[in-house]
Amino acid sequence: MSAAPPGPRWCVCVFCSSSVSIDSAYIDLADQVGAAIAARGWDLVTGGGRVSMMGAVARAVRRGGGRTTGVIPNALTGYEVADDAADDLLVVEDMRRRKAEMDVRADAFLALPGGIGTLEELLEVWTSRALGMHAKPVVVLDPAGVFATLQHLVGELAQSGFVRASGLAAIAWTSTVGDALDACAPPPTISPC
Repeated sequence: MSAAPPGPRWCVCVFCSSSVSIDSAYIDLADQVGAAIAARGWDLVTGGGRVSMMGAVARAVRRGGGRTTGVIPNALTGYEVADDAADDLLVVEDMRRRKAEMDVRADAFLALPGGIGTLEELLEVWTSRALGMHAKPVVVLDPAGVFATLQHLVGELAQSGFVRASGLAAIAWTSTVGDALDACAPPPTISPC
């Protein structure tokens, strides 16, 4: 009797910078995250660029034996330099389709430091989680405090009654790669007796 084929692998969607003008420490962080994702036997979905943090995380996952899926709008293929080495590269019509494709392929969302695109992606999946539209983990990895002001702002909004406690609980703020991936991990399975 042959063993059953393995089920689908856990897939983390990483939101991060595609800017080429950032400090190399952030590129190193993305590389560490990608290596750690692959070490756990997980796969990756990104915005489909091969430069900066986005490229670093994807290369590290592939280097570690994981699969990568990139989703990039046609208009950005030249601007972000599409990740042609991705195991699966989807070129879509616009940013809304990009996010929808990334969302459906992900089991968890992890935001690394980034700009307004990263912020917009993070806020959308966080809001959807807070509203009960999905139950996937939403995690921020912020070792340098890039998003500290955002975290403080949301705390202030909660104190003023604009954000519910469930909204605050719908996200995990972390400062180490291990803690971030622990927060992204699949729920433990219960073995039958």
